[in-house]
Amino acid sequence: MTNWYVLAVITLLFFGIQRFLYKVSAEKRCNSAWTSFSFMGTVALLSSILFFASKETLTNLFFLLCISFVNSASFLANTITAMEALKRISMSVVYPVIRLNTTVVVIFSIIYFRDRLSIYQILGIILAIIVILILIRYDYEEQRVRDKNVKVGFILIFLALLSGAVAAISTKFAAIYTNTLGFMAISYIFSTFFSLGLRKRLKSEQENSNHRNALIIGCSMGLANFIGFYAFLKALSVGPLSIIISVSGMYFVIAIVLSALIYREKLNRLRIAGICLTIIAVTLMRV
Repeated sequence: MTNWYVLAVITLLFFGIQRFLYKVSAEKRCNSAWTSFSFMGTVALLSSILFFASKETLTNLFFLLCISFVNSASFLANTITAMEALKRISMSVVYPVIRLNTTVVVIFSIIYFRDRLSIYQILGIILAIIVILILIRYDYEEQRVRDKNVKVGFILIFLALLSGAVAAISTKFAAIYTNTLGFMAISYIFSTFFSLGLRKRLKSEQENSNHRNALIIGCSMGLANFIGFYAFLKALSVGPLSIIISVSGMYFVIAIVLSALIYREKLNRLRIAGICLTIIAVTLMRV
């Protein structure tokens, strides 16, 4: 159990850094497609190099292509909708709402994969969901008072929630039935081309015309994601999806803390309490 749990915590840390970089991209007003292109391309390149270096062979190629396509499309949708939402709504609202997809994934995992959980792990998952709901309630009210026109932002968040759930579930299937590096390489190659095709559609008058920022930020995202996603796949290959997604899904707390430190976003008592409860939840899910 320890090995997959440690890998889930590593995923939590690096996914948190990756999601904070979404905030950086939004603050710099980067074109989300260019940022995603650089991000996906970096992971695709690293995965391909390591796959060929490992000299492993691909099996069940048709399934690998299908699951890679589904995963790449859903993950790219999750990435772009999250970055676009961050241009309209604060991070402390966006990420907790998106992470409600944990509930969808946990229910699917218990029904389909027959995950067996201890009472402490069940309490940890419930506590993780409570943390999300607490942060949503406070931050949504604060956001609504500050900005009456948040409808588009919340539509984007809802789309990110759904696509994130599909991406997580498809990743579990890939971790069980396919080669890890091969799946990463093919999935991110798909995403690289998809994001390149969206660069003009996502162009806006307010965006930063200097795409150098988007490319640098995207490469940084790619490095963080490569480590986190590889750890995620390795954890899923031997551990229960319901617990791993609950642990790694608390990444938004890392992103909120970094945003508070760097962008001076307000970190009030409720958010501090949420962070403390997150630590307790993650600890319970280890038992």
